[in-house]
Amino acid sequence: MSDLSPLPQYLIKRYQGWRATSYNENAAWYRRLANEGQRPRAMVISCCDSRVHVTGIFGADSGEFFIHRNIANLVPPYAPDGQQHGTSAAVEYAVTALKVAHLIVVGHTRCGGVAGCHAMCSGAAPELEETTSFVGRWMDILRPGYDRVKDLPSEQQVSALEREAVLVSIRNLMTFPFVQAAVERGELSLHGLLHDISEGTLLQAEDDGASWTQI
Repeated sequence: MSDLSPLPQYLIKRYQGWRATSYNENAAWYRRLANEGQRPRAMVISCCDSRVHVTGIFGADSGEFFIHRNIANLVPPYAPDGQQHGTSAAVEYAVTALKVAHLIVVGHTRCGGVAGCHAMCSGAAPELEETTSFVGRWMDILRPGYDRVKDLPSEQQVSALEREAVLVSIRNLMTFPFVQAAVERGELSLHGLLHDISEGTLLQAEDDGASWTQI
């Protein structure tokens, strides 16, 4: 018995509509991308959350962004231990091979991963502490952020931790030697953003995260 199933019809119809309109109208551009390769100016690290649509937010076309998505838009610290590191591999490729000029971490409000991290670290989600929890072990990356917000009023902690998810990732990016070197040479800039999915706004971290301003 095959493990594969046919694609749902609604997705097939959407693809056929895209192929007949957007692709056909821009076929030369797509062929150029295929033949010449990608040259994105920026890498975006964002959450897997289906409500976060970074290409839509920035009006980006195919070939503009090198995008990596994971739970809670986290970047782990540099760890050359010979293990499998999807996010670190994406960062390495973007910086050393594609030579992107900008590396943008986009967090968002109402993040389920961040809420799960808060629940885990505060003792409300013991199942995430299990060694068998992939989500829990991934959210361990954000534990330093929880330590910085745990003394805030309880109603402020989760929203503060959403910002910490961006700042922890920016700090961890600078532990990668090739990222630090590119930043110091002036060839790469790091940016931290927070997207409010309800209001459609973007906040930008400044002064190493000491302040956030609306774009």
